[in-house]
Amino acid sequence: MTTFDALTPSGGALRGDPQENPRRRPRTLLRALLSPRFLLTAWPWRALAHSVNTMFVGYALAVVAMPVYLPWALFAGALATRPWDTLPVAPMTAAFVAGLVLTAVFTPLVALPLGALERRRLALVTRGPFTSGHRVPPPGLWGWVRTRYTEGATWREVGYAVLLAPLSFVFMMVLGALFTSAMVMAVGPVLVGPGGEAEVALGPTTITTQAEAVPYMLLSPVVLAVLLYASGVLAQGHAVIARALLVGPPKDELRAELSQVTESRARLVSAFEYERRRIERDLHDGAQQRLVALSMDLGLARLDMEEGGEADRRVAAAQTKANELIDELRELVRGIHPRVLTDRGLPAALAELADRCPVPTRVDTDIPRRLPAHVEGTAYFVVAEALTNVCKHTGADAAGVHAATVPGGPGRDETLLVEVTDRGPGGADPARGSGLTGLRDRVAVMGGTMELSSPEGGPTRIRVELPCGPIPPTPLT
Repeated sequence: MTTFDALTPSGGALRGDPQENPRRRPRTLLRALLSPRFLLTAWPWRALAHSVNTMFVGYALAVVAMPVYLPWALFAGALATRPWDTLPVAPMTAAFVAGLVLTAVFTPLVALPLGALERRRLALVTRGPFTSGHRVPPPGLWGWVRTRYTEGATWREVGYAVLLAPLSFVFMMVLGALFTSAMVMAVGPVLVGPGGEAEVALGPTTITTQAEAVPYMLLSPVVLAVLLYASGVLAQGHAVIARALLVGPPKDELRAELSQVTESRARLVSAFEYERRRIERDLHDGAQQRLVALSMDLGLARLDMEEGGEADRRVAAAQTKANELIDELRELVRGIHPRVLTDRGLPAALAELADRCPVPTRVDTDIPRRLPAHVEGTAYFVVAEALTNVCKHTGADAAGVHAATVPGGPGRDETLLVEVTDRGPGGADPARGSGLTGLRDRVAVMGGTMELSSPEGGPTRIRVELPCGPIPPTPLT
């Protein structure tokens, strides 16, 4: 198939040619500023509207934020007008502390709506998307406060609010001076009057006659053009600052990064599980079997020795140490990956954990089939760590373990539900130790959730939900 370009007789592209439109209509303010056709596009007026809005927004911000910066203004004014050694200590300290408190508490409350407004105004001078970068807070007022006051996006908006005041002043001075000059130059002959009744000052020049005012009147369109270019430059610089401080990464970019992290996490988990099983196999089939053979050889050697002799006592002691080492190695292998978990599944492994626990523990399981290895392994170690905490820290006289599979919703895998409870004094706090935090991290790696309930007076309950499918990705919030 032959493609013919739509050309005019002079060889140029037709007005409707889609390849020609991007050159005639710049898609960004920066490209428009670099184009000789800048004044013939809509960008100068969009930039001017944005700049004028910036001055009004800056003025409104100054009024709204006055209670926040007023202590700082009083503090700075006192330092500037009086010698520092004559200032009253108590009022100056009070002004300084009040400024700190007001800034820390109320500045984010001013900056958050300002950031939302400025992201909307960015559409005048630059292309989106304009995502905020804020995280989704947990339910409740305290969850919102904790999230907003601890995330970087909020404090970047606070920094933008601090910069907006001097930016608005610069806009007002530059654009106000240019606009005033253009208007005075345009009506200069009228202001001077036919007989030179008045004088008009234009910077270092003073106009006294209409003849002197006419050249300036003819130059007023040039000043207006300079005004539009200056507005475009200021708006572009403002947009760069606002985008850097107010706009977070696009959702698509976050999803791509999250997908890579999820895939990497799944590979690491698989590699860790494989390496753990290899170590467990090597210890069980290698070192443990050799120690058993050594113990048997020592037992056979005792048969050829005089019973009760010095050599018999030494060999007996060596055999005892070998048996103790075998027991320690078995416990180590069981800690890496218990054989009963591999051979008989999670219910039997949990029953064995309860049998070895010093605290009387009741186990209730409803798991009709074998689960994926990573689900069984995670559930086993969660219960093992929880029962260890019961023995070491709670002083409980009884504990219970419940494990069951529950069906998932439409299109979702079934879920393993594990609950460990103890009749202890309660008051467990993940912030006071790394054990519960480690449990939560282990569950999160497998795409599960963990809830802790431990009121003062007890009981303490750990509830874990693990999806029984492949390792799922972390949800994007």
